[in-house]
Amino acid sequence: MSMTATRVALGDALKALGEVNEKVVVFDADVASATYTQTFAKAFPDRFYQMGIAEANMTGVAAGISEFGFIPFVSTFAVFGTGRAYDQVRNTVAYGHYNVKLAMTHAGITGGPDGGSHQSIEDLALMRVLPGMRILCPCDSAETHQAIKLAAELEGPVYIRCSRMPTPDYEEHPFVLGGSHVVREGKDVVLFTNGTMVSQSIAAAKILAEKGIDCAIVNLYSVKPLDEETVRSYAQKCGKVVSVEEHSIYGGLGDSVSMALSECCIPMKRIGVQDKFGGSGKPEELLAAYGLDGKGIAEQVETWLKK
Repeated sequence: MSMTATRVALGDALKALGEVNEKVVVFDADVASATYTQTFAKAFPDRFYQMGIAEANMTGVAAGISEFGFIPFVSTFAVFGTGRAYDQVRNTVAYGHYNVKLAMTHAGITGGPDGGSHQSIEDLALMRVLPGMRILCPCDSAETHQAIKLAAELEGPVYIRCSRMPTPDYEEHPFVLGGSHVVREGKDVVLFTNGTMVSQSIAAAKILAEKGIDCAIVNLYSVKPLDEETVRSYAQKCGKVVSVEEHSIYGGLGDSVSMALSECCIPMKRIGVQDKFGGSGKPEELLAAYGLDGKGIAEQVETWLKK
């Protein structure tokens, strides 16, 4: 199976979008070679703006240019684009409902050796709380292309969460705002996940299947709005719920799922970063250390189901 980092797919998707929509412009904060916005820059140098290490200014300028009919995609590392520029994202882009698309990379702990200062495990929480912000978290190249295309079609702010680590390329499926994708049917427990954790959840399900535990997997690529109907349906069908995310358990996908299930009284466990900062190491080592590889997810699910 081929592997592609969603940050690489982001660059290709922006270039493809730029070829059919001359209103698309891209802003970068001195990391174009890491976010792969350089792919767009090489194709459309007159529509690419290198703003330097000035994320707040970049966000404000993007909001201003959107008033002239352009569709700006703002890109940098997620920790800086949502954290360092939070005031501009909140008080300019979201509050003013500007047509700005925040396409961030290096989300979660799989930034690897960059360490905790560069690993964003709070970005979904920051973006979820903003009124009118839509959030998409693609798991592979196909979903990234679909997310970029969808974001350009939507009026107003959109946050797109991409990763540094390559993930498997799956077959394309319908991708809509507020939608989801059932990756695997099962009856004992349902794993709600997205992004890099889709492949890890599949690995976990295979391990658990050998132990007689049948897992359903639902890819909730649209974090906000959430596909609450599917969440409730699979929670009721399986009876037990697990959320798996490359994000803090506070404010992320798990919280979104638990909100949707708050009136259903379905047992649920949240798997994610447990109130810790990221660390430095190879992506595979970090996933194992935080219990977010297939083996770690399987162990946590098995232990929880035995309680």
